[in-house]
Amino acid sequence: MEKEKKNKYSIIVPTYNERLNIALIVYLIFKHLRDVDFEIIIVDDGSPDGTQEVVKQLQQVYGEDHILLRPRAKKLGLGTAYIHGLKHASGNFVVIMDADLSHHPKYLPSFIKKQLETGASIVTGTRYVKGGGVHGWNLRRKLTSRGANVLAQTLLWPGVSDLTGSFRLYKKSVLEDIISSVVSKGYVFQMEMIVRASRKGYHIEEVPITFVDRVFGSSKLGGSEIVEYLKGLAYLLVTT
Repeated sequence: MEKEKKNKYSIIVPTYNERLNIALIVYLIFKHLRDVDFEIIIVDDGSPDGTQEVVKQLQQVYGEDHILLRPRAKKLGLGTAYIHGLKHASGNFVVIMDADLSHHPKYLPSFIKKQLETGASIVTGTRYVKGGGVHGWNLRRKLTSRGANVLAQTLLWPGVSDLTGSFRLYKKSVLEDIISSVVSKGYVFQMEMIVRASRKGYHIEEVPITFVDRVFGSSKLGGSEIVEYLKGLAYLLVTT
């Protein structure tokens, strides 16, 4: 695949207290991207659990050219983590993914293949088509996520089945263009990204993935996140 060799993929992984997951995610990325030129940019927001120390050990194993640690002093939010990572990205494509193993690196070759076949500006992982799914969520969380997506589909018609997913491949120039106009934080950030991309007419393709609830550490989807989501939906309805 001559074309693939010319491309370089910068994988931005924001972290906060991911000491137990980061070594495994890095190992799996290397395992599944054997014939691909890539770098992993870890944006750590001052994790007190020793995440950065583990990353420094990984740099000894895999090399500082492959693993870039670009820390920040404290938690500053997901959107700004991607902007920070982008500044250090040398690839012409950027992958964004979570560090908590909910996004399995085994899907990365499918993302790359889909982009090469279609020329898409964005390839996004989706839980909501045949072959996709969610593992480890209770019924309430599944219904909340599915309901949130259906509501957004109905109101915003973005042409994408999974709006709140955060496992995506972007052309770097496209990500830079979209992220500069996004104002949302937290749970709504990913939705605004894909809606704005759709409005701008970018070519978006989807790859089915199975989302696995985090293996180590804790996550939450409480009432405040749902309220934030509904506010964000109203905002996008008015501004896009």
